Amino acid sequence: MSLAPQVAISSDFLSAFASIPRKMQAKVMNFVSLFRNNPDSSGINYEKIRDARDDNLRSVRIDDTYRGIVLHPPAGNVYVLLWVDHHDDAYTWARNRKCTVHPETGSLQVFEVKEGVLQEREPAPELPPLFGDVSDRRLLRMGIPEELVEAVKNLRTETELDEMAEALPQEAADALNLLHLGFSPDEIIQDLELQKPEKGVDTEDFARALQTAEARSRFFVAEDDLELQAILQAPLEKWRVFLHPSQRKIVDRDWNGPVRVLGGAGTGKTVAAVHRAKRLAREALNSNGGRVLFTTFTVNLAEDIRANLAKLCTDEEMGRIEVINLDRWVSHFLKARGYELKYLFDDDLRREFWGRAMTYRPEGLDLPDSFFAEEWDKVIQPQEVSTEREYFKADRRGRGTPLDRKVRKALWPVFEEYRAILAEQGYCEPDDAMRDARRLLETGGERLPYCAVVVDEAQDLGPLAFRLIRQMVPPGKNDIFIVGDAHQRIYKRQTVLSRCGIEVRGRSRKLRINYRTTEETRQWALALLKGRSFDDLDGGTDSQEGYRSLLRGQPPRLEGFDTFDREADFLAAYLKELESSGEALQNVCLTARTNSLVDQYRAALEQRGVAGALIRTDAPEDRRQEGARFATMHRVKGLEFDRVIIAGANALPHRFVHETDDPAEAKERDTMERSLAYVAATRARTHLLVTWHGERPEMLG
Repeated sequence: MSLAPQVAISSDFLSAFASIPRKMQAKVMNFVSLFRNNPDSSGINYEKIRDARDDNLRSVRIDDTYRGIVLHPPAGNVYVLLWVDHHDDAYTWARNRKCTVHPETGSLQVFEVKEGVLQEREPAPELPPLFGDVSDRRLLRMGIPEELVEAVKNLRTETELDEMAEALPQEAADALNLLHLGFSPDEIIQDLELQKPEKGVDTEDFARALQTAEARSRFFVAEDDLELQAILQAPLEKWRVFLHPSQRKIVDRDWNGPVRVLGGAGTGKTVAAVHRAKRLAREALNSNGGRVLFTTFTVNLAEDIRANLAKLCTDEEMGRIEVINLDRWVSHFLKARGYELKYLFDDDLRREFWGRAMTYRPEGLDLPDSFFAEEWDKVIQPQEVSTEREYFKADRRGRGTPLDRKVRKALWPVFEEYRAILAEQGYCEPDDAMRDARRLLETGGERLPYCAVVVDEAQDLGPLAFRLIRQMVPPGKNDIFIVGDAHQRIYKRQTVLSRCGIEVRGRSRKLRINYRTTEETRQWALALLKGRSFDDLDGGTDSQEGYRSLLRGQPPRLEGFDTFDREADFLAAYLKELESSGEALQNVCLTARTNSLVDQYRAALEQRGVAGALIRTDAPEDRRQEGARFATMHRVKGLEFDRVIIAGANALPHRFVHETDDPAEAKERDTMERSLAYVAATRARTHLLVTWHGERPEMLG
């Protein structure tokens, strides 16, 4: 009995498909559907490719002018769609390509073998080989194709390395870039998950090769026509289809409890979280289980995540996933149980309430006015202090100003009055609402419909949030999946997960490879955080050591001007030049520190003939709108663009940094401002521009 055909689509095929005319794309989609259902159909005309380096490659006819390129080995009944293009260009692409099973990783690889790649040109004798001291065996273990090992050992310049990387499979190109950055072969093999299969490698078993983690990051097997059509409708959004092996290992694993995933900007934490939610929803459907709650701190991030999940999931899977920011979830939960509440988000109103509470301030204590709200936020709320006696016992480590029992007793009436004012005015703080919701779950015996909770941007959720999350889902397998990065904390919250009943020891992972931001931009953004310490969300410390970007490009461009008008003139000319060169301004975002600044720059650029669209806080970002994007630095979190402009950098840090008399608090606020600039800068894929008017911002050095 013959095996059923296994049909896969490569990442390169999707890239090629995206670049052909839209009218032709419809024909290709029809062909791909026919091909997937019956690759042996008599209607598919396979032709051997003359002078091809790989005898297993065939061309297939799309119409009179377009051809597809297919891998069909003699054994295994495997078919892989590799490329689609105009007739001559398709044949040119295929002639120098080889598709093999790598003898060490067992992965299916597609790579280019041609004269330039084989380095038959004269090498530069005065320069030593970049990788001359790395053994052939080590290079093979790092995923370098056997046919190209000698060529790799002859590389002498970064330019040659870049040319070679374009011809290599992704894991091999990544390995060489990491090697060039100074990492050891063992570190690279571990980080890229390039492990030899336990059962050894059969270089003739193409079907098995397609199942390796490395191959699954570049090849996809569609299960039905609807899934196939969804992929082809947005071929450039490859994150929906392909995961890096380090991401897939985290996403696909069954975990015996909560999981924490750390990772610097651009390492794919949110992508992993979105795919994890899809996987959990699919399992819930198959087992008739509960629902998956996907939550984060802000409304806009929840909207962006919901939009991305809708691109990834079927309608049935989406029906099993609830996406909502945590404050909104709590509000809905409490109102459904008869609680009438208003969240206190207005800073001016909060200052008014504190001003009224200060009438109970004790005489003779040399404490600044700012101390009381900071003590409330850092000590009383996180530790759920509600009585004087509890305040006596509260842990105040890190607050800087020691307070004995007598002083705490004198201070307590101020905090008690502030809480009374909140109640009198019908307000509550988000932390109070989270505490009340959790206590209802603890004492009421209510069982929520969730089988799992996925948490994005965990660094911005505080202790009360995580105590509530722990109560939302029963402890057990695959219960809580948490991703975050304290370097991107832009709100005043810090959590130790284990103190919230969430134990992640032995279930913590890091994503270290940045596929979004160039190394030049990453290093510049990281310099903004120099000298600051960052936590790992569970009481330890986290550093950027070992993180790296595999993309290289231009250093960030910094431009200062005497006046706002001159800065605006420059920005208008910059954007017009991009547009005239053919760049789509939808892929450019101008971001500034505050809403008023964003409005100011948007109006100034519109007056100068540059149209743009504001990214709203209550809706996902939509690239179908024309023009450049405008957004606050808080709003761009979770987004990415080819080019990012940080305008009005002289507004950094925000004045609120200096609205405290506590040096420790001032440093923490300054760190948050630096983290905000780090977040904004690392939204850029290829180019970062930073502008200001007046004095050069101190933060920029």
